[in-house]
Amino acid sequence: MSRQTLVEEATIPPQSDTLPSSPFEPNSFDEAVMSTYARFPLALERGAGCRVWDTQGREYLDFVAGIATCTLGHAHPAMVEAVTRQIQKLHHVSNLYYIPEQGELAKWIIQHSCADRVFFCNSGAEANEAAIKLARKYAHTVLEIERPIILTANASFHGRTLATITATGQPKYQKYFDPLVPGFHYVPYNDIGAVEAAISELDEGDYRVAAILIEPLQGEGGVRPGDLAYFQKLRQICDETGVLLIFDEVQVGMGRSGKLWGYETLGVEPDIFTSAKGLGGGIPIGAMMSKKFCDVFQPGEHASTFGGNPFACGVALAVCQTLEKENILQNVQQRGEQLRDGLRAIATKYPHQIADVRGWGLINGLELPADIQLNAADVVKFAIAEGVLLVPAGPKVVRFVPPLIVTEAEVNTALQAVDKALATVTV
Repeated sequence: MSRQTLVEEATIPPQSDTLPSSPFEPNSFDEAVMSTYARFPLALERGAGCRVWDTQGREYLDFVAGIATCTLGHAHPAMVEAVTRQIQKLHHVSNLYYIPEQGELAKWIIQHSCADRVFFCNSGAEANEAAIKLARKYAHTVLEIERPIILTANASFHGRTLATITATGQPKYQKYFDPLVPGFHYVPYNDIGAVEAAISELDEGDYRVAAILIEPLQGEGGVRPGDLAYFQKLRQICDETGVLLIFDEVQVGMGRSGKLWGYETLGVEPDIFTSAKGLGGGIPIGAMMSKKFCDVFQPGEHASTFGGNPFACGVALAVCQTLEKENILQNVQQRGEQLRDGLRAIATKYPHQIADVRGWGLINGLELPADIQLNAADVVKFAIAEGVLLVPAGPKVVRFVPPLIVTEAEVNTALQAVDKALATVTV
C-alpha cells in the first residue's frame, strides 16, 4: 500500500458505535481537574491524519500535533496496527527482565544516530533528568569535580521537574518553586563569548563546569535556531576541556527539523542527547542517548518503572520505521520550505504585524513585533475560528508544528487561515 493511500485513508474520520452519554461540560471538567493549563475553549474527541474534530463535530486542521508530538498525525495505520499488535501480545513488564522491543528500538536509534547507548523513560523532562544525572556522575567519577555546574541557555526550556525547571533559563517557570536545584548557570543563546567567559569565571581556581545542556533550536523560547558557527565552537570547547556537550532534542528531534536529529542540521555531534515527544508519535516515551565513553551509570543508579516497556517501545519502533520506509523526511523538508515561503509572503503583506519568520523543517515560528499589543495567543484564537489549530511559543511567537505527514494542500489551507486571521486582527 502506497504512502498516499495511507494518508488518504487516514483523512477519513473514524466512526464510533458509541455516542457520548451527555454533552461535554467544561465547568464539570474544571471542578475535577487542577487548573495547571490555560486551555482554549474547545474539547477534541477524535482525529485522522492532520485533522481533528471537537465534541460539537467541528473539524480543525491540526498544526499543533500535541505540541510537536503526533509525528504521523492521528490514527495512522502503522500506529493503529502497532498498538493493536503489542497490546494483544505484552504491554508492560519490569526492567528486571530483558524486553526485546526495548532492545530493538535502542538498536534502531543507535543505527540512525551518533549514540552508543540508550536509556528509556516516559517524557522529555525525565530524559533531561537522566542526562543531568549522567553528567553529574561523569563529573564526579571521571572529571573529579566536587561541585559540578551545567551551563544552559537563557530562554531555554528543559522540562517541569525541579531539576529541569532550574536548567530552564526562564524565570517565569521557576517562580514559587524555590529553593531550586543548585549546579546550573545561564548564558545567552548563540553567544559563544558568553560561554567562554562563563567557563573562565566558574573554573577559576578549580574546575567546575562539567557540561553544556542546550537545544539545537529553542522551541518554547521562540523557535530560535542555533547558529552553525556557535555550535561548532561549542563542540571545539568541549573537546578541548573535557566538558560534556548535551543536546535537548525533545522538540526538534525525530525528523521535525528535516533531518532525523537536530544535531545533523548543525553538523555537530553531541556526547549526550535526549528525545521524547515525536519518538512515540503520541504514545508517552522518552529516551536519553549517550556515547560509550560517558555511559557511567551502574545498576541501581537510575531507573523508570514504565520506561522502555514493551507497549511504548513497540509503538515507537513502528513510528521510527515508518519515518524511514515512507521517506517522510523529504516531505518535512518540502512542506517546511513551502510553509516558510508562504509565511514570508504573508509577512510582506502585513509588515507591521510580523517581525520575523524562522525555523527548520516543520518547526516554524511567526514572530510579532514587541511594540504592538497583538500577542501570539490572539492570533491563535483567530486561527481557531478559521479552523486551524496553532500554538504560541512565548508571548510574541506563533508556532507551526503540524504532523510530519502534512500535505501541500493542508499547508496552503493553514496559510490561508493565518492570512484571514491577521486580516481580522488588523481591522
